Amino acid sequence: MLPDALKDGWLLATFAYILAICASFLPVMRAIRMKVELAPPGDGFEQCAFSAEGRARLAQHYSRIRGTLGYWKNKAAMYKALHYYMLIWTIPSSVLIPTLLPFTTDGMSKVLVTVISATTAVLLSFHRGLKIEDNLKAFRHGESEFYDCMRRILDSPETFGPDEATRIQAYFVEVERIRRFVRNAETDNLATPDEAQKQLSAMRDRLAHPMEPQVPGVTDRSSG
Repeated sequence: MLPDALKDGWLLATFAYILAICASFLPVMRAIRMKVELAPPGDGFEQCAFSAEGRARLAQHYSRIRGTLGYWKNKAAMYKALHYYMLIWTIPSSVLIPTLLPFTTDGMSKVLVTVISATTAVLLSFHRGLKIEDNLKAFRHGESEFYDCMRRILDSPETFGPDEATRIQAYFVEVERIRRFVRNAETDNLATPDEAQKQLSAMRDRLAHPMEPQVPGVTDRSSG
């Protein structure tokens, strides 16, 4: 049997771990609830090498897609916060769990290892079930692609075609392609009941084998 002081140490470590997990989730909650404001486009459209009519069409097009860009930016911020939160708490478990297992000779010490294993399994299941990494990549890629396209129409309009009408139309088509890519990626990455069931089975398997912790982005045998 372990001395009472050591038992209290395991108990304290367990509470400290749970407190740290909860406290570090607060910035994630802020990222989920916070609405990121888009920076104004500046005077790019007003001073670009297009006619007054062309500049007006580009400015109107940006005002229409502005809501979509805001949605992408908010989703990217949310998935980024979730991704790094789960990454920070699952990577250390790959070292922590095997290190603690030889010392789990008492009930309280086993509680700590069980809490860490369960937390890691839950985080991994949510990370994969909600396809957080895939969604983060999709929204960030779409946002980056749009602004690259916008800079190209302003700085190198000749890459879109030989004349103004062709360039503006090609720009609109390219932006629509980016919108379809993000929309398709978002719908493809929706969580499904089958995926939830698979992740539940994977979580049970990880809890049964705490010596084999995984980290987001690394495929394990149980996730297929």
